[in-house]
Amino acid sequence: MVERSDQRNGGQEGVRKTPRAVQYVRMSTEHQKYSTENQAEAIRQYAAARTIDIVKTYADEGKSGLSIDGRDALKQLIDDVDAGRADFEMILVYDVSRWGRFQDADESAYYEYICKRSGISVQYCAEQFENDGSPVSTIVKGVKRAMAGEYSRDLSVKVFAGQCRLIELGFRQGGPPGFGLRRALIDQSGTPKGELNRGEQKSIQTDRVVLTSGPDGEIAVVRTIYRRFVEDLASERQIAEELNKRGSTREAGRPWTRGTVHQVLINEKYIGNNVWNRVSFKLKKKRIRNRPEMWIRAEGVFPAIIDRHVFEAAQTIIRARSFRMSDQEMLDALKDLRGSLGLLSGLIIDEAEGLPSSSAYRSRFGSLLRAYHLVGYTPRRDYRYVEINRGLRALHPGVVSEILGRLRDIGCHLSTDAGTDRISVNGELAISVVIARCHRTSAGSFRWRLRFDTGLQPDITIAVRMDASNERPLDYYLFPGIDIATEKLKLAEDNGLAIDGYRFDSLDPLYELLEPVIVTEAA
Repeated sequence: MVERSDQRNGGQEGVRKTPRAVQYVRMSTEHQKYSTENQAEAIRQYAAARTIDIVKTYADEGKSGLSIDGRDALKQLIDDVDAGRADFEMILVYDVSRWGRFQDADESAYYEYICKRSGISVQYCAEQFENDGSPVSTIVKGVKRAMAGEYSRDLSVKVFAGQCRLIELGFRQGGPPGFGLRRALIDQSGTPKGELNRGEQKSIQTDRVVLTSGPDGEIAVVRTIYRRFVEDLASERQIAEELNKRGSTREAGRPWTRGTVHQVLINEKYIGNNVWNRVSFKLKKKRIRNRPEMWIRAEGVFPAIIDRHVFEAAQTIIRARSFRMSDQEMLDALKDLRGSLGLLSGLIIDEAEGLPSSSAYRSRFGSLLRAYHLVGYTPRRDYRYVEINRGLRALHPGVVSEILGRLRDIGCHLSTDAGTDRISVNGELAISVVIARCHRTSAGSFRWRLRFDTGLQPDITIAVRMDASNERPLDYYLFPGIDIATEKLKLAEDNGLAIDGYRFDSLDPLYELLEPVIVTEAA
């Protein structure tokens, strides 16, 4: 875009180029005061007053400003600038905080410097200073960056205090309820509103979630576990084998193991206690396991499934197993376990017969990593994925069955291959289903790896992306077979439009696409 103006000197016509700019907008949540639309309007007015042509928008919606991780728009913007693909002279941002609330102010300055060295300026449209490189603007901008980071730290403290208060009042703060329990929704006056199914969340800010007793059959299993352990002195492995022989399964139809029985025996929610802050993950920092004195606990706020004296008896038995062993005996046992299996993990320790639990090792030596160090073992990865993968394999038939049921409900004619679970719809369309396990990287972000069975030649592959706990689906990808060029695909939390264009919160779009339509014949 150019503007032309008549020149008085000689009557020649001159050409003055209009500056080209892009705008970057970001918001952390949909409830944020300054939405991306508000920001864009303020930027538009700023550009109009200075005759700047906005040629493109980079938008990160619902993204935290604490780091650049997950902010694909900002990453793309920096990459376009650094690679010389930018066809603009400036970047317009609402204010310093929208650029980011980086905990290290130098990180914010670094990304701006990348733009500056490429000849592209960053302008903050709602700030009271011009970002012109003057000493005053540099000082004010540095203070603003520090204030933006401090705001997040201050907010984190306030949010944490609020969450602690809610825990003390007996409200649940995230996570699955556990076997024998369910999540119930109540309004601000404490009136029950109904049970929350797996994957459902509260939608009204003043509503709260509490734990309530689950089905009678599950409650009976929990009580059986405690009775056999406390009264009959049966081991966790014996109890797990007995439950599996009876055909009793835990969540999602998975079998019982020594470790899962042990988790039932040590969790205080079965006596009605609300315990929180065992693990911290604040301001996108490394996840840490807190000391017991840092836990937030409210006693007797949920319906108790197990009598307190029975629970305490179980804890006494568990503690006695490790107290009977000296530090050296515990380490020798751990060294023998490593020698027999070649590796160690919390799950492996919990599943090993005759050893104290992984929590006992944490309590005695401060952490599992310290216990590993004392026996000369350096873990290369977390082997909990073995049980997770086993659970996902058990989950797969249920997912396929649910999809088949929905397709039959809308009138589709189906056939399946029992060996591959390949679904044929109306003899015209082939569907394959894959489930992607969620795992956390060393930096704290989430990743999913997909493996496509291209030998099935599906027309559509339904990729089910699991949540962080690998307990329930997070979302779904519908990949057309024609667009699958590889057998493997790695997904991040955000993947750009080229991949996330196939992402859906549910499979309703697929069912709407495949629903038969009756076409009447025209005369």
